[in-house]
Amino acid sequence: MRIVSKMLIATTMLGVAVPALGQEVLVTAQRRGYNNGDASYSDGVVASSRPIINLKRTADYAVQTVRVVGDARDSTTRRNDLRATISNMIATAGKAGVELATGNYVLEPLTLARYGNLAFSGDGRPDTDQTSFLAKVRLTPGMTIDAAKAKIAQFVASVSKVGRSQVSATDGLTLSVINPDQYRGQIIDLIAADAALSAAKFGTGSGVDVTGLDRPVEWARGGPTDVFLFLPSTYTVRKR
Repeated sequence: MRIVSKMLIATTMLGVAVPALGQEVLVTAQRRGYNNGDASYSDGVVASSRPIINLKRTADYAVQTVRVVGDARDSTTRRNDLRATISNMIATAGKAGVELATGNYVLEPLTLARYGNLAFSGDGRPDTDQTSFLAKVRLTPGMTIDAAKAKIAQFVASVSKVGRSQVSATDGLTLSVINPDQYRGQIIDLIAADAALSAAKFGTGSGVDVTGLDRPVEWARGGPTDVFLFLPSTYTVRKR
């Protein structure tokens, strides 16, 4: 006989994703919809709701978009200036405590071997090209989001710019997490403890049916530097 069905659902909306093992993923508050009304992924992310049982922890990185723009009249000179400026950024980022990356979902390091793949586009003005990528700061214990932002700003200001190139950072910061699935065991422990506590309230012989434990670990932003990690689980307490 069913006694109670407990849905572990809250109202916060978030992105759900399936990264390969060990990959770094971007945490975003943007909701992505289902593709054609089914459960397939759209750009690697689908919409879901955050369960109330979750693991809250500090993210691995604070991440900010950096824009490099140049307006030299000659197009060849302009592109060469931009590439030289980006090369300078890659060469000096490590000393500034900053890492550079590309990607809208799974992040990849921006290196001297890969920066030639960056795409350039106009910005609405004549004789102007721009490109953008990500600057990251590892979140050490006690570091605030303002401190991370200040470190990126200091790095951007220190960049050796070539020709008429300019470098700027956007206002907003987001977060990233490395290999979210490594926390699966901790999340299952939290679900098991909550389910056992609920079952105990209904007396001897009560058991629990749990679903969703085979799904990928999902995430949502939990604060300025924190993330929620969870499984889209539900459980039902039953009389055995």
